[in-house]
Amino acid sequence: MTIDPSSIPNFGGQPEPQPTGPEGPIVPDQDLVKQLLDQMELKYVVDDEGDLAAPWEQFRTYFMFRGEEEQQIFSVRTFYDRPHAIELKPKLLEAIDDWNRRTLWPKAYTHTHDDGTVRLIGEASMLVGTGVSLEHFVSSTVSWIRASIEFDKWLIEQLGLEAEVDDAKPDDEA
Repeated sequence: MTIDPSSIPNFGGQPEPQPTGPEGPIVPDQDLVKQLLDQMELKYVVDDEGDLAAPWEQFRTYFMFRGEEEQQIFSVRTFYDRPHAIELKPKLLEAIDDWNRRTLWPKAYTHTHDDGTVRLIGEASMLVGTGVSLEHFVSSTVSWIRASIEFDKWLIEQLGLEAEVDDAKPDDEA
């Protein structure tokens, strides 16, 4: 099974071309996700556990398949690397509750590390073990990736972190 590059949604308001691929449902696998990431020109690695991960500057997005056969779930999970002080957790929770009410994905939550820092995680999942259409899988995965990027931008704006982000850039990028 292959993905037609013209089938990758552009979200630019133009009608979307129809993907060419198998008729009927498919059961996606890691090779299909690799192909999609290649066509989106996104770099990725396979981690020690065998999961695909696409690294960005401030976060990593994992593409994972979990479960057996008909119960298999495909999950796109983004780990945001920016550490937040534990004292900011109430403000973070308020912000991500607002995000979760307003959007479908990724659903965001916090994780408090042993050192007291709080980091955010975003996640979207789909049952794929019984089969899904290729176009649904592609459009959902692309949407989830783009929403993960937008969440990071949104959070920076909500928490007033623009100056912090600008200060972290090398002089030639600022």
